[in-house]
Order: sequence, then C-alpha cells, then structure tokens
Amino acid sequence: MLVVGVSEREAAASLSVAPGTAHKWKARYLGASEAERASGVWALDRSSRPHRSPRRTSAEVEARVCEARERTGWGPRLIAGETGVAHSTVHAILRRHGRSRIPRAPKAKFVRYEWPCPGDLLHMDVKRYPRFRRPGHAATGDRRVTFKNKINRLGHDYFHAVVDDHSRLAYGELLADEKADTVTGFLERALAWFAEREITPRRLMTDGAWSYTRNRTLRELLTQHEIRHIVTPAYTPRWNGKVERFHQTMEREWAKGVRYRNSTARNRALPHWLRYYNERRPHSSLSGQPPISRARNLSGQDS
Repeated sequence: MLVVGVSEREAAASLSVAPGTAHKWKARYLGASEAERASGVWALDRSSRPHRSPRRTSAEVEARVCEARERTGWGPRLIAGETGVAHSTVHAILRRHGRSRIPRAPKAKFVRYEWPCPGDLLHMDVKRYPRFRRPGHAATGDRRVTFKNKINRLGHDYFHAVVDDHSRLAYGELLADEKADTVTGFLERALAWFAEREITPRRLMTDGAWSYTRNRTLRELLTQHEIRHIVTPAYTPRWNGKVERFHQTMEREWAKGVRYRNSTARNRALPHWLRYYNERRPHSSLSGQPPISRARNLSGQDS
C-alpha cells in the first residue's frame, strides 16, 4: 500500500536504501496493475536485459547461421566464412539459440546383473602396487622425491584377484609378475580355495590381456574343470565391474587406508584384510551382510 505524506528521501532513509532505489520502487508500484500489487509481483527483481536491442542481428541472418550449423555441423569460424557474418557474431547467435555445442548422444543405460548361485561366474583381474621403502605422498602428503629414490626403484607387486559374482567372496595373492604361468598357477589355487567352500565355478570372466587369452596352460586348466572362459570386449571394464570395484575398495582400505612402514609391512597385512573383507565387512550390495553370508557351507567357513 502506498503511504501518502512521506517524501521519497524520508522513505529511503527509513528503509536504509538509496533515494534512487526508493524512487524506482515507487515508479514500479504506481505503474503496476491491481493484480500485480496484490500479488507483490511488481517488487520482484527484473532481468537486466534491455527491452530493446536496435543493433541486434536480424532474424533472417540468425536463421541463415542456424541453418548452416544444422546442415554442416561446423564451428563459428567456418560458418562465418560461408555466411559472411563476423566470427564473434556467429558465436553469439549460436549461444543465443542453444547451438554453440553439438548435443551429446545419450549414453546407453547400464544394466546391472547378478548370477543366481555362487560359482555361476567368477571375475578375474590383476592390479599393480608399487613397492616402497618409506611411506609415500598418499600417506604423508609430501611429494618431494629424492634422486636416490628415483634411480633405485623397487618395482611392483601384482595383486591377482578372483571375485565370485553372486556372493562377492574374494580370493587374492600378491605375486611377482603377471606372466602366463603365474596366472595359471594362481587360478589353480583359487579354484581349490573355492572348492573348499563348496563353490564349483562354471564361468570365468577376464579382460583381453594376453596372459588370459593367449595362455595355453590356462586354457587347459579351464577345460579340465569344464569352465567357460568369457572375455570382455575392449574398453568395457564395466563388464568385469565387480572385481574392478573390489580393487577400488581394496586400494582405499588396505593399500592407502593405513600408513605402513614399507611395502613389506603392507603386504603382510593383506591376508588379514582379505579375511575381514570376506567374513566381517558389511557389503552394500548384500544388504549390509559380509560376502560369506551368501556361501553355502556357512558352518565350515572359519575353520
């Protein structure tokens, strides 16, 4: 409601605003309709965009620029050369019409899956962990590296892992390399470990690494146990996502979650963490239960 008898300067002082602001509000109120005054719309902030733009590019030119964009997919510089419109103007027109960037193709929907029984599918992969004499920057925050450390590198330990798709039970070993014979020996021990828990594997999924796909001894081992080998297509790590996610969890909680004196101390802690992961650690995809809760022979797991 407009109060009569108070000057704009006095009203501005009582509201702690500039006199120019009080004058602007008064003009808006007097120019508003009854409905706008009742709803308070007249007092809302307005866009700073001008009401008129006499020097704006004509609609015909803008349509020609947009048509060239749709037809060729070119950027502002090539469109400017074809249409004769300045490069900066072409860029402004494309932004105004929401065509400055080519829309991305929609991503394919990711379908989650889980095999119904333990052993229906095993996921297998390997991850490297660097050896170290003292804690690195991930634990200390100090990224300074001495010349001695640069020239005396200790190499890597290779963690080979097999994860059951249904139960998420994980078996893993730190080995010296990822050669064909090493991979075959590891899988043979992993199959024996799962057999002790009455899990009979039927399928094994790996990526396309040569130690998996060109490994004659591995192929013979899988044939002996009647296990089908599934190789993921190139650039599709999500196919083998359960073991990939296991590697992330393991790196965060085991490799970098504790400050170790050296890599030897880190490696000694691995069996304890694997036992904790399988038998006690809550798993989000298992309703907060550990992987062992989905194994068949629950009574004999801790023996």
